Amino acid sequence: MSVVNQPMPNKLETRWFESPAGPVEVGVNLDLDTPVIWYVEFMETQKLTDPNNTSNHPILIETERQLKAYFKGEAYDFEKVLQYQSDYGTEFQKQVWQALTQIPAGTTWSYGQLAKHINRPKAVRAVGAANGKNPLAVIIPCHRVIGANGTLTGYAGGLDIKAKLIELEQQHSKS
Repeated sequence: MSVVNQPMPNKLETRWFESPAGPVEVGVNLDLDTPVIWYVEFMETQKLTDPNNTSNHPILIETERQLKAYFKGEAYDFEKVLQYQSDYGTEFQKQVWQALTQIPAGTTWSYGQLAKHINRPKAVRAVGAANGKNPLAVIIPCHRVIGANGTLTGYAGGLDIKAKLIELEQQHSKS
């Protein structure tokens, strides 16, 4: 199974690079008529799909370019990446993921705030579950969602990476 809890594509190309928060691997599914980004995730070096693979597929190159700009605090445009987003996910998950892209960099929302934002104030747990299924780390900024009491909760890459991403964004927003 892939990180999106779907069977791994037969034709998957990957590219990885180092970031201030750890190695990031991007996968593109080439099984479809139109290639799509299958995942963006933080990896332990020994768990990279292919530690030597730096595919030159244009989607992977653009994704890396936008992510590197983000990590440096430079202008980035994740819409250039999201145009290749797969249709993975339920309609509710997609609604949550779209809402996540509206949380400004350097700020955080609680799961409750996110649920209210999508006009589903009682769906806090479902919002949390959808947040946890996000296949595009950083691009769809699920790391910007925290517990109601202000604590960091759940992140597929680990809470230490979540904290680094929030801190990095807050530093960049001050400069």
